[in-house]
Order: sequence, then structure tokens, then C-alpha cells
Amino acid sequence: MRFSEKIQTVQDTPLTATGIEMLQVNVGYRCNLACKHCHVEGGPERQEVMDRVTVDAVLKVMRSGSIKALDITGGAPELNPHFRYLVEEAQNAGCHVVVRTNLAIFFEGGMEDLFAWYDRGRVELVASLPSCRHEQVDRVRGKGIFEKSITALKRLNSLGYGVDNGRKLNLVYNPAGAFLPPEQSSLEAEYRKELLSAYGITFTMLYTFANMPIGRFRQFLLRTGNLDMYMAKLVDAFNPQTLCGLMCRRLLNVGWDGRLYDCDFNQMTGIGVTEGCPTVLSHFDHGRLASRRIAVDDHCFGCTAGQGST
Repeated sequence: MRFSEKIQTVQDTPLTATGIEMLQVNVGYRCNLACKHCHVEGGPERQEVMDRVTVDAVLKVMRSGSIKALDITGGAPELNPHFRYLVEEAQNAGCHVVVRTNLAIFFEGGMEDLFAWYDRGRVELVASLPSCRHEQVDRVRGKGIFEKSITALKRLNSLGYGVDNGRKLNLVYNPAGAFLPPEQSSLEAEYRKELLSAYGITFTMLYTFANMPIGRFRQFLLRTGNLDMYMAKLVDAFNPQTLCGLMCRRLLNVGWDGRLYDCDFNQMTGIGVTEGCPTVLSHFDHGRLASRRIAVDDHCFGCTAGQGST
């Protein structure tokens, strides 16, 4: 069954946005890592990077005051040459800024002051850490990445990130294979216990996300003959109670070239916002986009499986 058909079995109307609480901006697919589960297929050789003109278009929207939160992602967003300008100017406009970091970026050349820069700006961080175990992280993300991630988390803790009443340091878990994530609160408790006892690390909260059957993870599923099995697992785990909390209903996604999408996953599959809405940021219209119909495809089962990805 297609996702659009599944929605029709539980409600009479298609999915629609309930507003735009956050602008999610993908500033480029260039990354210092090439993780096996990456839906963006990011890597060091990717050339798609948001230019200054598009960054200024993002800032024009944020300065209008219609959206109060900016979520910056990539690739490794820190590799965009206009990244710090975007963050600082958005904060100057009164916006709350969230950055999705891979932690290993702190140890790349030219990033020596990144810890101090984040600290000064009090930027909220969402950091990928697919496991508390050395072998699993290095298998998915590359040799030596777990050690770098732990070192970065310790340094961020020392600056007040992830400690009581400090700056927010959220972690993200993705499964290492073709299975769904455990229940979020129980896994968060496990992460807290393991990271504190083994490394003295604390964090604000843990998000769990199912791997989307797109990008490198889809290639893995095809290569191992597990695509049909994984899709069946997602369909069987469909939970209608997740629909009200779907990310796409509360945010608008911007691609590196300024094109508009309902989410980062739709961006990677080339599914733009629905017909009748502005398709590029330069034509931004809050009224029309805030109540748009959400464009869906079968990868959307990944966000509605089990506890959902919100």
C-alpha cells in the first residue's frame, strides 16, 4: 500500500501544514564524513553548497519575523563558507538557532575555534551519535570517529553544553541496520547511563530516528536484498497517532539552491512543495506555505513507524 493510500484509511483529508514554526535550511551536502546511513549522501567531494545570495534570502525571511527558529543542517553545515554569517545574523534578528553537527567536524583544519564560537553564540546543538559503542560508530561513520565524538562531547560539557540549565546539547540515534529504533525514553536512559559511567558525559535529550529508505541507506538495502523486507516493516509499524507530530507539518525545508520542500527527506528525493505554492525561497509567501498540503511518498512510512520521528 502506498503512503498516500494509507493516510486515506485513517483520515478524510490529506496531510496539511499547521504553520511554520521553524525554517530548516540545508546549506550543502559537503561533509567531512561519508556515513553509511546518510540520506543526504554527504561527503568531501560533494559540490552542492549554498551561496551567499541564497543565505541572504534565508535571512530576509528570518528578519521578517514570521518564523522564529532556524534549523541548519547539511552535510556538515560548518563547511559552508557563509555558515557563521548565517548563524550570527539570524541571532541578531532574534531567532533561535539550532545546528546539526557530526561532532567530528571540530577536529578538521580551520575549525580550531569552533568550540569557543559555539559557546559565545549559545547555539543549540543537535549532535549525531548512532551508538555508545566504539565499534558500531566507527563501522557506520569511519575509523576514529567515535573517539573524536567522545572528545568533542567532553569539551562541550566543559563549556556548559548538556549540563543542568546549560546550553542545549541533544543527541541523535539512528539504527545501524535494517531495523527500527528502540523506544526513545528507554534508549535515552541507556545512553545517559553508558555515557556518564564510561566517559563522564551528560546531554540534554536524545532523539531517535528511523533510517529512511533513501540515499546511502537505500543503496545498502538494495545491495543486501533487504529493501522489500524493510519497507514491509515500516508499513506494518505505521502508527496513525504520529501524524499530528510530524516535522513536515510544522516546518519548511530549504535546499542549498533555495528550492522549497516539506522536509529534508523530500529534498533528497526531489519532491518539492505541492503545486500552487511558491517553489523557491525568493518567492516566499508565509500565508500560502503555512497551510500547504504536504507532498508524500512511501519513504514517509519511516516517520510514522512505531513511536514516529518527530
